[in-house]
Amino acid sequence: MDELKSITASLFLPNLAYDLEHVLEPAKESMKLASGKSPDRNELLQQRMQATRKALQNLNATVPKITGNTYGGSSGGARCTQQQRMITTSTCSAVRIAPATVHKRQGLCRPRAAFTFVPRAAAATATPVSIPRDDVITSDPANNVTDNIFEKIGYNLHQQPSHPIGIITNAINSYFHEKYPNTFTTFDNLQPIVSAKANFDEVLVPADHVSRSPNDTYYVDANTVLRCHTSAHQAEMLRSGQSAFLVTGDVYRRDSIDATHYPVFHQMEGVRVFTEEEWKAAGASDGTAYCEKELKAALEGLAQHLFGEVEMRWIDAYFPFTDPSFELEIFFKGEWLEVLGCGVMEQAILDAAGRPGQRAWAFGLGLERLAMVLFNIPDIRLFWTSDQRFLKQFKAGDLSTKFKPFSKFPPCYKDMAFWLSESFTENNLCEVVRGVAGDLVEEVKLIDDFTHPKTGKTSNCFRIAYRSMERSLTDDEINKMQEEVRKQVSEKLKVELR
Repeated sequence: MDELKSITASLFLPNLAYDLEHVLEPAKESMKLASGKSPDRNELLQQRMQATRKALQNLNATVPKITGNTYGGSSGGARCTQQQRMITTSTCSAVRIAPATVHKRQGLCRPRAAFTFVPRAAAATATPVSIPRDDVITSDPANNVTDNIFEKIGYNLHQQPSHPIGIITNAINSYFHEKYPNTFTTFDNLQPIVSAKANFDEVLVPADHVSRSPNDTYYVDANTVLRCHTSAHQAEMLRSGQSAFLVTGDVYRRDSIDATHYPVFHQMEGVRVFTEEEWKAAGASDGTAYCEKELKAALEGLAQHLFGEVEMRWIDAYFPFTDPSFELEIFFKGEWLEVLGCGVMEQAILDAAGRPGQRAWAFGLGLERLAMVLFNIPDIRLFWTSDQRFLKQFKAGDLSTKFKPFSKFPPCYKDMAFWLSESFTENNLCEVVRGVAGDLVEEVKLIDDFTHPKTGKTSNCFRIAYRSMERSLTDDEINKMQEEVRKQVSEKLKVELR
């Protein structure tokens, strides 16, 4: 159960776990040093809210005067596809600020072993994405994309109906098309190269947010990135007049190496917009309250569709681009699990997209995280294997499959210690190791941190675990990989090996 909790904590709400570790905790230490005492979470939350308000003001200042409900269209150019960021998968912090309200569902159906896929409301998928290497790995000084990452573009696991990611994708799409016939348009083939403006600014990510750093994001050039989230396309959809849509795709983030983290994963977001005429016709006088009611009804139904008879509860949350904001938790296998984040979209985002006077709800979730829990998949690398012993276990439309390990090859551990340089980051180390070993590296873990009492220099020792999901590795190939890792770490990270 601890393993299950670890999976869901890091995968269902990746930004919550990310910001707690990389934003709130460092901020807490900084404030402690400045004041001599540790700030509480409320102080940190107020800091984030102030940053968000400032971002909103900056966005409002750039919005032109708009009349009517149309505003331009989607931008052209593959390299600058407008991208916007989504709820649970957001690069901004999601901090729980209110006690949970338990909502127990009575008389729900048993878990569904299979579902019927309903065709899309509109055909939004064309041919598979094909992007030349020179469009991704460029000579621009800001470029930090590696061949290991480029080679993952175009796999489109979410489009493969018998793959675990494709099964989850189709199950969610099917639910929305059945519950809301001829309403939602699905988009699952939007190019992953987007503008930094769409990736950050249009979703109100503060200018100084850690997620903008090249330590966390893959930059093609100073103004273009590999999308960090599927919300990257939200503003484009809204500007083009879409009022109900689901966007699924591969997203990219520089990250640590372990069983639940991978630099490429898949997300889905959903958005639905309502006009004043629509909510008044339904007997509602307040658009925000109507959106909240419709949102919760839709997502409670989705949780039931995926997990069957479960207890649910809503958690009040904070997201910079929705207000109010919520997290949905389910009681699954004896634990409360965070399934997704959602909320009523900030009005400034709709106004900027040329939709004044309208209201919208939005949600977002990580597909690998759902699949790992539903199918009992223990290692995120398995989603990328071509081993038929894995792939043949799954069948299109079947949510009842439980992964059966086909073999457990022994890991091989190699330790590496070095004196740190001023520019060293763990994410940079992981990029080097992945570049050499690919999916043969299972984990990179800091096991010792030492500061010399006289020189003040800091030494780190990392333990690298090599393990193939498909075969036993020989001592010779592991030694060669480790030798190359040491060489590249020394050259690229400017550290002094010990």
